[in-house]
Order: sequence, then structure tokens, then C-alpha cells
Amino acid sequence: MPDTTTTLQELKEAVRRFAAEREWEPFHSPKNLSMGMACEAAELMEHFLWIDADASRQVVNDPKKLGEIADEMADVACYLLNLSLTLGVDLSEAIKAKIVKNALKYPAEKYRGRSA
Repeated sequence: MPDTTTTLQELKEAVRRFAAEREWEPFHSPKNLSMGMACEAAELMEHFLWIDADASRQVVNDPKKLGEIADEMADVACYLLNLSLTLGVDLSEAIKAKIVKNALKYPAEKYRGRSA
């Protein structure tokens, strides 16, 4: 299921089916899912703790490390997809709307090349 051919709906259906097969839906409250996602995000951040920006870019050269990071990224994404299912949020629409809001808040001509 590569990114170039997999739809967001297919991913949402895959995580929905996974949870349904285990009868986990009762535990998928917005509170639990958002907290679980935060925990997984912390596990992802742990891979980059105490290293500088250049070193963080070098993880692509270590297949084992990159695989561990990919696992944590997938965990975060699965929680997000489950949260979107639980709340009935269309992630594609939410992302597009947020990009529009951010473009207004951070116009390219004013913020190009700046992190502040």
C-alpha cells in the first residue's frame, strides 16, 4: 500500500477493521485516542532526543533506526485515523482547510525562509 496509490479512506478502513476485529471500539473515546496519540508522538520524539538537527536528518542512513521511527510514525497515524473515525472528521477536508488558514496566517512573501 504505497503512498502513491493508497487513499486516506483505504487507511481509515484498515484501522477501523483492525479495531473492529478486536472489539476495541468501546475504548476509542476521543479522550483515549488523543492521549494515546500523544504517547505515541512522545515515543517518536524520543528517537530524536538529545541529537542536533543535522544528526536527525541522518537517520535515513540507518535502516534499523529508520524502521523503528517508521513504526512510531505509523502508530501516531493510526491513532489519528481512529480519532477521525470516532469524531466523524473528514481528514482530507480538515487538512485542506487548515492549509488555507495557515496560508493566510503565514503568507509566503512574509515568512519565506523564516522559522519565526
